[in-house]
Amino acid sequence: MNEKNESGGERRRLVVIGGGIAGSLLAESLQFDVDVTLIDPKEYFEITWASLRAMVEPSFGKRSVINHRDYFTNGRIVTSNAINITDTVVLTAEGHIVPYDYLVIATGHAESVPKTRTARLAEYQAENEKIKSAHSILIVGGGPTGVELAGEIAVDFPEKKVTLVHNGSRLMEFIGPKAADKTLKWLRSKNVDVKLEQRVDLNSIPEVDENGSRIYHSLAGETIKADCHFLCAGKPLGSAWLKDTVLKNNLDFHGRLVVDEYLRVKGRKNIFAIGDITNIPEIKQGYLAQKHAEVAAGNLKLLMAGGKECKMAAYKPDGSVTAIVSLGRRDAVAQFPFITIIGLIPGMIKSGDLFVGKTRKQRGLEPHVV
Repeated sequence: MNEKNESGGERRRLVVIGGGIAGSLLAESLQFDVDVTLIDPKEYFEITWASLRAMVEPSFGKRSVINHRDYFTNGRIVTSNAINITDTVVLTAEGHIVPYDYLVIATGHAESVPKTRTARLAEYQAENEKIKSAHSILIVGGGPTGVELAGEIAVDFPEKKVTLVHNGSRLMEFIGPKAADKTLKWLRSKNVDVKLEQRVDLNSIPEVDENGSRIYHSLAGETIKADCHFLCAGKPLGSAWLKDTVLKNNLDFHGRLVVDEYLRVKGRKNIFAIGDITNIPEIKQGYLAQKHAEVAAGNLKLLMAGGKECKMAAYKPDGSVTAIVSLGRRDAVAQFPFITIIGLIPGMIKSGDLFVGKTRKQRGLEPHVV
């Protein structure tokens, strides 16, 4: 069914596909300026970097999992997966046909999560029970997700035996070796058993010993006993569906959308892409995705008001690898352009609240109200 513009076609129609870090901020910031439709397969926006804290403290998720309607009060929400794009409309899995004058693609990484906020919070509760009932825990993957989960569990449940297995020669290859080395020492100081350059076979069903613990096997032949495991590997880009659309030739070898300096899909005047799905040469982090949203929102507002293209703002990639990785509730490791530090000082920047209050305020919400 083709949705009509309620204002008789006078206001430009903006469709945003993806309600994650970037898409939610852009939709919220333009909702009172243009006719905005947000298409997302779930009914909520999630502050993804806070999800690991919600696993050890489920109540934390009540602040970090936010219904779209709580911040996006003046636009349409279509709860469905986008499955196709033409030059004028977006089609969804439920049969919606959503026309657009301007389109923003912000589908980030593909992840299988529940449709409702209530179900997502129940997932965190179940993961918390899984952690609490286990004596030993295996974490597979030594990127920022695996490291932060190991830190959260080691700090909140110091009596648990935590083993982290990573196939690389050092943790978190996306940052420098100094930060990785400091992180390794910190984890080992918290009795996390870190095994580098090893892979765990998760395809076969683990054996169970006489105490009920599962026996996992590394591909090198080592056995690891744990009551449960968490897979913290990278997620695929949310771009596979674009390969059969009008944008199929705008994807690079990695499946990312090629954008120009204004964050428009290259060769397209009215289609933008923001967040992790872009081919911008920088590490994929939430705060950068939000910068994309701010620049794209300004350019869209200009264009949809009839402004000249030459007045658009260019996005300048952050060439420096700046990162803060939380290590439990008080510590963090931070890599800045000229210094790498670990401990309480970077922890004061991120680890207490994980920027949840700030992110809520960016979307017009009270930082501490559930």
